[in-house]
Amino acid sequence: MRLLQTSLLILTGLTVISPSSAESVAVAVAANFHAPMQALVEQFETETGYDVLVISGSTGGLYAQIVNGAPYDLFIAADTRRPALLATAGLGLEQTQATIAIGQLVLWSNDADLIEAQELGALRDESIRFLAIANPDLAPYGTAARQALMTMNLWEQWASRIVYGENIAQAYAMAATGNAELALISRSQISAENIAGAYLLIPPGFYEPIRQDAILLARGATNAAAVALLEYLSTPNATAVIRDFGYRVLN
Repeated sequence: MRLLQTSLLILTGLTVISPSSAESVAVAVAANFHAPMQALVEQFETETGYDVLVISGSTGGLYAQIVNGAPYDLFIAADTRRPALLATAGLGLEQTQATIAIGQLVLWSNDADLIEAQELGALRDESIRFLAIANPDLAPYGTAARQALMTMNLWEQWASRIVYGENIAQAYAMAATGNAELALISRSQISAENIAGAYLLIPPGFYEPIRQDAILLARGATNAAAVALLEYLSTPNATAVIRDFGYRVLN
């Protein structure tokens, strides 16, 4: 996180920022990171006195909202590409983009016996009706799910039996309500919701790393609360929370 901290020091030096200049921040957060963000926000608000509004959705959906003028100060995506695109378009500050977490993909079922008996073999069970994943066009976890299935030579087998959620939260809900027997979701959801059933980590080599990148948006450049929140995400206390929610971190 040294790059993030250095960038923020540079940014702070270029702008006049004080607690009185802005007391609230609107942060757009990828759905998979919603629960840890809520825990981080609780600590941050207690320590700083700033107010944080968290808006959650798919990475692609939030990106589209920002491009179309949504009044967000900070963006936490589930990939590196969309924050970089915002920087290129002048909607985000390139020097502040940094990876704050690396997500993990899991196979989960509300039926614990299904996972415990077959493990990844459950994905080869043709008697299973449906598998829920996030939409690969909107959600990086959906892209990772598709990559994992292709790595295992199972994409074609599942093509007609996949149900898509707009984001990872919807994919989980489809399996939790019985509309799908299996779901490929984020490890963080298991930690955040202490849900029933059973899960199995998908080997990380089966899909490209899911880097959770944050970027300060142009609207938040002179917002003291936004700058402080982004800086807070690299502190030891924040890193501990992120790990507790099932993410890996770089430092």
